[in-house]
Amino acid sequence: MKSEPRDTLSTTDMVVAGHEPPAPPPDQVKETVSSVPRVDEPAERPGTLLPSEEGQELRQRWDTIQTGFVDEPRRAVQDADGLVTQTMKRVAEVFAQERSTLEKQWTHGENVSTEDLRVALKRYRSFFDRLLAA
Repeated sequence: MKSEPRDTLSTTDMVVAGHEPPAPPPDQVKETVSSVPRVDEPAERPGTLLPSEEGQELRQRWDTIQTGFVDEPRRAVQDADGLVTQTMKRVAEVFAQERSTLEKQWTHGENVSTEDLRVALKRYRSFFDRLLAA
């Protein structure tokens, strides 16, 4: 049976069509989700999009690229483009994995708590706000 084309693009579609991103270790998922600000925290303090070790590694790579600009500006810009592309893909993988986890619960008839959905929506909102920030 042929499926109908969708008008919307999901994070899973962004990662790779038909490719399920690997499940991160449970401690990383917990760290990522638990870093989302609670309702009573200031709105300007966004949650992390990636586990902290991963974010630190990406920052170090960025610092290396930026330092290299003085000697090789063209290469620095090319490397920056590559790093941004890798980072966007990784963020999409994290969102796709979280969405997949929720969808598996729905598919198996499990009850997804409103709190889990609230946390997911806050992460989307935080990321969306960052994308549009001036």
